[in-house]
Amino acid sequence: MIKTEELDAIIKAGTYAATGMGKQSPIIICVTDKALRDEISEENRKIGGWPEGFDPFYGAPMMLIVLADKSVPTHVYDGSLVMGNLMNAAESLGVASIWIHRAKEEFDSDFGKGILKKLGITGDYEGIGHCALGYAAEPANAAAARKSDYVYRI
Repeated sequence: MIKTEELDAIIKAGTYAATGMGKQSPIIICVTDKALRDEISEENRKIGGWPEGFDPFYGAPMMLIVLADKSVPTHVYDGSLVMGNLMNAAESLGVASIWIHRAKEEFDSDFGKGILKKLGITGDYEGIGHCALGYAAEPANAAAARKSDYVYRI
């Protein structure tokens, strides 16, 4: 589990992501409860079609789930920027992070809707991604070389 002050700083960075017309369409659900973390992992595993026992969150002890209000036309972009801010903040603090997909499918299901209901979250939200967080068991692999035609200048 990461330190509370690091978690708070990462979450704060997520809340400062740019959003279309400043509407702040995303929300962040912080999951530190192991039982719920494991339930979400199992649901994600089923959606992904992996064999029983596989953990799509790679053992990360916690996650920040980003969802965004579907009524806002920029909701997917807004939520993606939140995810980027969360991951950049984590990296700056020495916390490992990974973007895990299938949040859309999770929160379109009764499973995900049950989580929202339990939290008292109303509205029509789309799952954007899970930002799994923890301290890495080993150093990260070196970044792949950047492709030569990544940037064009005029």
